[in-house]
Amino acid sequence: MQAFKLAMRIINKNKAQMLIYVVIFFAISAIMSSYSSRESKSYTSFTPAKTTIAFISEEDTPLIDGFKKELARVADFANIPDETEALQDALYFRQVSCVLRIPKEFTEKFMNGENVQIERMSIPNSMRNVHVELCIDKYFNTAALYVRSIDGISQQELVRYLEKDLSETASVEIAAADTESPGMIDTNYFFNYFAYPLLSAIILGMSALMLVLNDPDLKMRNNCAPVKSTSISMQFILAGLVFTVLSWLLIVILHFAVNFRDGFGPKTLLLLASSFIFAICCLSISFLAGTLVKSRDAIHAAANVLSLGMSFISGVFVPQELLGSHVLKIASFTPVYWYVRANNTIAGLNAFTPDTLKPVINDFLIIIGFGTAFFSVSLALRKQKTS
Repeated sequence: MQAFKLAMRIINKNKAQMLIYVVIFFAISAIMSSYSSRESKSYTSFTPAKTTIAFISEEDTPLIDGFKKELARVADFANIPDETEALQDALYFRQVSCVLRIPKEFTEKFMNGENVQIERMSIPNSMRNVHVELCIDKYFNTAALYVRSIDGISQQELVRYLEKDLSETASVEIAAADTESPGMIDTNYFFNYFAYPLLSAIILGMSALMLVLNDPDLKMRNNCAPVKSTSISMQFILAGLVFTVLSWLLIVILHFAVNFRDGFGPKTLLLLASSFIFAICCLSISFLAGTLVKSRDAIHAAANVLSLGMSFISGVFVPQELLGSHVLKIASFTPVYWYVRANNTIAGLNAFTPDTLKPVINDFLIIIGFGTAFFSVSLALRKQKTS
């Protein structure tokens, strides 16, 4: 196993460069975990915020007093002088969201069944006025029903009816879906980011190994050794597998150090399987990159271009939901895209049946297909060089 020992020594010599990516990844994961923990509160109640408005009435009647009392449930009243310039300034500087004016003889005309309107002046397209508008419409639409239905109804009776009717509320319960737990959110983020450091570290380690293996002097020396070339190649491949598994285990250990809340649930186990399949695919990519590089400087360039390029367009740093369709079409030609997609599908699973797991398995098979293709191309290139 001399070739295997040599390969591990070469990889160990380059461990400092690979650990840089792991350390950066660990720092990013710790920050993301802390942030998502603070943002993962579950809110189960809703209380509408009050809107500040200016309310000006040119008459004082029981109906208007009752309306103002009802309006106070959704609005606060600002003390603004009844001057055009002062009201406009209040709207411009957002001191109030809208101005309501009750014109003279409004109550008399309303009680007679005439179509009258409250004068409104508001900030254009302001969402703050929604509750105010709903309150106005609900109050006077209900009042109009009473006026049309009961002849000679007084304002005091109308206000009592309205106060009773509008005080009725309905209890609404929102059944929360079986969404991801905070720990699962952290785990999903972590394994998506997993692609960048793992791909970078494996390309750096294996490319450095392949660069030494492809050295002409070493090749001639190996050809003179009493060991078959097939045995030497198999030992180098075994060293690559060991290095890949160790790299994968290191990042998995970091995962449980940062995101320990989710434990070993079924989703976590599927994500571990996804990351392991992707790690083997990374090994195939690194074999291809190592076959093509000619110098140590080229190793770093290849690691950065491949890892960063595929990560940016595949949803590692930016969620796939925010990427354009054209970008995703290009990304679909990379294994990182299918890895992230598999992770997102796993994180959203609520049941584990053959039907729900079918998309995940399909993504796994595509990743395996990419790995097989990369490894086959690297073997073909090596055979071409040696022939």
